[in-house]
Amino acid sequence: MSVLLTVPVLYFSTQLQSWLGYRAYQAPGTAWVGPVLGTVLYFYGGKPFLVGALREFRIRRPGMMSLIALAISVAYLYSLAVSLGFPGRPFYWELATLIDVMLLGHWLEMTSVQQAGRALEALAELLPRVAHRLENGEAKDVPASELKEGDLILVLPGEQVPADGEVVEGTSSVNEAFLTGESKPVTKKPGDEVVAGSINHEGVLKVRVLRTGEATTLSQIVRLVKEAQAARSRFQALADRAAGWLFFVAVAAGTMAFGVWLALGQGFNFALALAVTTLVIACPHALGLAIPLVTTNATAIAARNGILVRNREAFERAWNVRAVAFDKTGTLTEGRFAVRRVVGAGLSEEEVLRLAAALEAASSHPLAEAIVEAARERGLELPEVKEARAVPGQGVVGEVEDRRIYLGRPEWLADFGLEPGELASALKETESRGESAVLLFEEGRVLGLLSLADRVRESARAAVRRLLAMGIEPVMVTGDAEAVARTVAPELGIRRYFARVLPADKARIVAELKRELAGRGRVAFVGDGINDAPALVEADLGIAIGAGTHVAIESADLVLVENDPLDVVRALKLARATYAKMVQNLLWASGYNVVAIPLAAGVAYPLGIVLNPAVGALFMSLSTVIVAVNAMLLRRVRLA
Repeated sequence: MSVLLTVPVLYFSTQLQSWLGYRAYQAPGTAWVGPVLGTVLYFYGGKPFLVGALREFRIRRPGMMSLIALAISVAYLYSLAVSLGFPGRPFYWELATLIDVMLLGHWLEMTSVQQAGRALEALAELLPRVAHRLENGEAKDVPASELKEGDLILVLPGEQVPADGEVVEGTSSVNEAFLTGESKPVTKKPGDEVVAGSINHEGVLKVRVLRTGEATTLSQIVRLVKEAQAARSRFQALADRAAGWLFFVAVAAGTMAFGVWLALGQGFNFALALAVTTLVIACPHALGLAIPLVTTNATAIAARNGILVRNREAFERAWNVRAVAFDKTGTLTEGRFAVRRVVGAGLSEEEVLRLAAALEAASSHPLAEAIVEAARERGLELPEVKEARAVPGQGVVGEVEDRRIYLGRPEWLADFGLEPGELASALKETESRGESAVLLFEEGRVLGLLSLADRVRESARAAVRRLLAMGIEPVMVTGDAEAVARTVAPELGIRRYFARVLPADKARIVAELKRELAGRGRVAFVGDGINDAPALVEADLGIAIGAGTHVAIESADLVLVENDPLDVVRALKLARATYAKMVQNLLWASGYNVVAIPLAAGVAYPLGIVLNPAVGALFMSLSTVIVAVNAMLLRRVRLA
């Protein structure tokens, strides 16, 4: 609406007609287009700034809102006075454009605040809405919100657990990777706890509800996200701090100009014109755009490089990042298993892999998919399997080439009175590396071992090397076991890591890193899971992998669309270049006043140089152009 009202104001402006060499259409009443629409713009478009200025004055901390309110009030009142007969030239066009530009910046700021709450909405949508509650031995579907402590519920294969609870009957593997960061499914049996939102794989579980509502693990993560967002909201923009100083400078200079020229015997109109010129030339067009123009260009550059910017303040905080904490699963690794090693006991590697893949061909278990994929990559032809079935919590069994073959956990051997035998050393090495071991055997004989581990992203090593070259320390934070972290970190070149980290602890570790670097740099966190959400918002810069969960993406400042860890390096390089442009623009937008304000106040009057309000407005516009051109130069930055 404000932009639509601005168009006729600009068209009928006498200053613009003079500068651009055109003559506006003349008709009865056109002389009042500026005063009428200017009044509407002042009270309608300027309302957020006037109200904001009152708020800043109440807390005795003038900032950007106060400076904008001062500028539009001076522009409006002076122009209205001229329209009513006071000698001078009105400049409603300056009033209108200033309001439009500042409303644009205000809208961008409010949009980023609203987006911050979406992470909490995404978390709330994770839990299933219906639960199977056991009543008199029969399962009855009820809203999950009606569950209470002590209820018995059934969790069927493929379903999410609706509340935190303890398994009382059944055995199954449960996927908790999205919550704990553990890369492999966890076996659950009677006595084990399951958390709300985790996914049950193959078995039926009977669970006694332990926690519901605000007491669940997921709700605690929501609380952590809220707390971290509240802490971040206290961040004070550089432009606002500059505006606070400029407010006092502009008021002091304008007042002094008016008082000094009156004292020197000049007329009231002359003194007032110079005072108004001083305040107009300090109008924060350039200051208000100094950062938004740079971030707009930086956002476009980031998008072309597969980096989505969700928070416009990200580049202000990322320029001096000195530590980057990475989640492991799904970030440094792909979150998908791969066969790392195959060892046969009397059989060749290919034969072990062929038989194992045949048994797992019909399974959707993550380990099964990795084994089948490895067999396909080697071009192995899989034999037919008869009577294949899954044994919950143990593995699979089936008839293969007239032999009953088993494939599963090493602990399963004990049920058949078997020992790993010649595979003992390979099994011990696999477990020491934190990899998943799967044994192939038949009654009376162990046939082979397959070692599986999460795939390390190919670009992760290069990303770590480049971060170190930039003086940034990479840190790995994972919910995986110590053995897994101890194996993966050296492969990537990471010297510092934290293992077995719970969701709340990730945010705590980020906070500790921030305290370590206090005054020397900031901390970024890169993750993809729900358990990463608190850490993403606790960090000075939260970076989410694009293939990650919706919650992680909504909690982050930046999203890596291509899921490439090298984009972290590109993002930080762009942040440094962006911040440099911000500082340059802020120095110009406020620093040019060192020369402009004294000239506007009349210090060059003895030399015959006097700036009237219209010329002051022109200088203000010129400063805006300079800021815009400097922001465009950011496009010359090369991130490759």
